[in-house]
Amino acid sequence: MTNQESKPEEDASGRAGAETVPDDSALNNSFAEAALERHKREGTELAVKARWAAMALISIMLPFIDFRTEIIYYHGLALIFALIGWVQLRVARVGLSKAELFLLFCDLALMTVVVTVPNPLSQNDWPLPMQYRSEGFMYFYVLLAIGTLTYSWRTVRGIGTITAGFWILALGLMWLLSDENAALTAAADAAFSQYGEMAYILNPNSLLYYIRVQEVVAFLIVAATLAVSVRRYGRLLIGHAALERERANLARYFSPNVVEELSQNDEPLKQVRTQDIAVLFVDIVGFTRYSADRSSEEVIETLRQFHHRMEVEVFRHNGTLDKYLGDGLMATFGTPFAGDADAINALRCARAMIRSVEQWNAERASTGEQPIRASFGLHYGPAVLGDIGSNRLEFAVIGNTVNIASRVEALTRGMSVDLAATDELLERARREVNGGDQAVAGLKRHDNVAIRGLETGMTVWTLS
Repeated sequence: MTNQESKPEEDASGRAGAETVPDDSALNNSFAEAALERHKREGTELAVKARWAAMALISIMLPFIDFRTEIIYYHGLALIFALIGWVQLRVARVGLSKAELFLLFCDLALMTVVVTVPNPLSQNDWPLPMQYRSEGFMYFYVLLAIGTLTYSWRTVRGIGTITAGFWILALGLMWLLSDENAALTAAADAAFSQYGEMAYILNPNSLLYYIRVQEVVAFLIVAATLAVSVRRYGRLLIGHAALERERANLARYFSPNVVEELSQNDEPLKQVRTQDIAVLFVDIVGFTRYSADRSSEEVIETLRQFHHRMEVEVFRHNGTLDKYLGDGLMATFGTPFAGDADAINALRCARAMIRSVEQWNAERASTGEQPIRASFGLHYGPAVLGDIGSNRLEFAVIGNTVNIASRVEALTRGMSVDLAATDELLERARREVNGGDQAVAGLKRHDNVAIRGLETGMTVWTLS
């Protein structure tokens, strides 16, 4: 934001030096990175909770399916799966890190062992091909579905490719290690001698290679589809991050209710217009002298605390933070949209700021710090509003009203007061509240006060 006149000379040192403005792409990347990190963290937490719920459900289901001591083996494996999920939660980050890739590898390797290696506690002496084809592959889909909750397409792609690799590797190992039980093959052939294909399918020694290949291909298709969907969702997150960035930029200047209104309109600030507004200038008196005896860190910390307190009051009174001016700031009321309480809001804000500074000084006194004195100047009148610039736009508040408010604030030094407001501001504030409000009480009138740059004097109200 900008105005027609800069702050009085005392502030020149506070604004010395050019501020480095980050590149738009860097800002977009930082906001996108932060948004993706946040959603990845939330998604990973959800995925781990889903994993724990799935492991608990499977552990409860197994005794009902087959209540034998051998299910203790599967309960132990479920516990390991839950533990891997907890570790994944600890190392989660945007994308797919090496640690996550290793844990994903462990996850899928363990699942391959579960569904292909016979239970050591079981008394079954099935052939290895029978163990391999016992429909355990469907549990890989559970891991795949849980993986989509991380909002990382790389994770989904990793699950698909690693699972396919493990399943093909397991198929090769089964072919190498399995010993054919000739009696079972003969029994199947005898039972289904008239149905050759059925005898092959029901043969416990058969690995059914073509079905295994179909399982892998189908799994890869599903994984690729989900990866594309998750990637598209990631792009939506980046777009949403850009909207959050725009909203955050608005929140730096406007009160929350104005941000809400601006975010629901298309470029509402572009139209150049003239309207009556209230302008408030705030300054720390004698800050150059104050900062001369202190370290840069202490000076900056003091400014941060002061600006924070002033900013809170601006937004609390529906004002717009136009800019920081070194050790002060400029705020406007009635921008970007005029209201029916702009002047009284400005006056209430200034008096609330005075109380906030008094409270701050009490806190500073308790730690032996020097008190801070602030001055406030207000004026109400017409100003020109609108965007200026071509590539990098700035919302501008321009006009003599801004100049007068700045010069009225400068009057507080010579008049030894904390607040000075023009008669235009006070009259407007009284009309807005029909004359009755604590904010307009206790002010002292000064007629024909000389204002730099004006040919005639003005009526000014002050508060000591």
